[in-house]
Amino acid sequence: MTKGKISVLLAAIIVLAGIGIFAGRSKQPAADIALAPKPALSVTVVQPLMLDIPMTLTANGSIAAWQEAIIGSEISDLRLIEVNVQVGQTVKKGQVLAVFSDESVLADVAQSRAALAEAEANLADARDNAERAQQISASGALSSQQVNQYLTGEKTANAKVQSAKAQLDSQLLRLKYTKVLAGDDGVISSRSATLGAVAAKGQELFRMIRQNRLEWRGEVTAAEMAQLKLGIPVNVDVPNVGGIKGKIRALAPTLDEKTRNGLVYVDLPEAARHGLRAGMFAKGEFEIGVIPGLTIPQTALSLREGFSYVFKLGEQNGSFAKVSQIKSQLGRRIGDSLEILSGLKPGDRLVAGGASFLTDGDTVQVVQP
Repeated sequence: MTKGKISVLLAAIIVLAGIGIFAGRSKQPAADIALAPKPALSVTVVQPLMLDIPMTLTANGSIAAWQEAIIGSEISDLRLIEVNVQVGQTVKKGQVLAVFSDESVLADVAQSRAALAEAEANLADARDNAERAQQISASGALSSQQVNQYLTGEKTANAKVQSAKAQLDSQLLRLKYTKVLAGDDGVISSRSATLGAVAAKGQELFRMIRQNRLEWRGEVTAAEMAQLKLGIPVNVDVPNVGGIKGKIRALAPTLDEKTRNGLVYVDLPEAARHGLRAGMFAKGEFEIGVIPGLTIPQTALSLREGFSYVFKLGEQNGSFAKVSQIKSQLGRRIGDSLEILSGLKPGDRLVAGGASFLTDGDTVQVVQP
């Protein structure tokens, strides 16, 4: 073998050796990659928290006037000459709402005054006669019977004065009633008074929401009624209008015989300022206390086949861990969290989000939030 062939052979051996070394080195990372777990998802971890959860009851009902006063005519056969208020107008106690014609009443007052003056004059004359009769009765000029007649005349005249005064007071009262006054502060809710109409005594002229005060009347069952007390806070919400916070003012003393439900009366301070009106339908939520409960964020839940599940992390190996699917029973809601009644305990590590993409036994990679 020549020297040239020997050189070519040595070069080939060196190249083959290099290829073998490179191949040996490249197989080791491939094996390592094959052995590394493949996570189904990168997740963050959350733990159940104990929170004070408000206990609430809900009910439906309507908003109504706290008290609606009916303002009517106190006199009859008189014509309305002024109507000063309209529906929706705010009025003050003592404000003049309407006025009746008082011409005939003034004439009756004048007549009653004259009758009283005449009765008082007759009384003065009868009193003088009685006094003179008593003075001369001792002289025997008048019999005791005649003296008694003068005394009786004085009493009769006095009675006529009292009758005339009563008649005058009656006419003055009629004169007072020619002006229809508001009996309290409030808002006019209806008006049937018509200018020029002749009203009958007792006829309704106006209706007024006293003090513009509204309340919500919620309907609850007998069992729910037993859990409520005076002063309990209530959140009242009218769809597409807004909400307001109130307090229970009264509980109905009886229940409806057909439905076995009762009414709860809830004060709504400054309800009109919040845009609420009598007759609106509203939903109420009674705050009856707080009870601690184990809660998790809603994002940690996965809903499948009508049931709620969470994924609990097992022992962590580096940044990897296997998850197990846990069926959970839900309770109350508080904000974006839900109460868990079964299946979990404090300290459990759960997948915080993306649970719907996981199955039982999957490997996940835990990342820091």
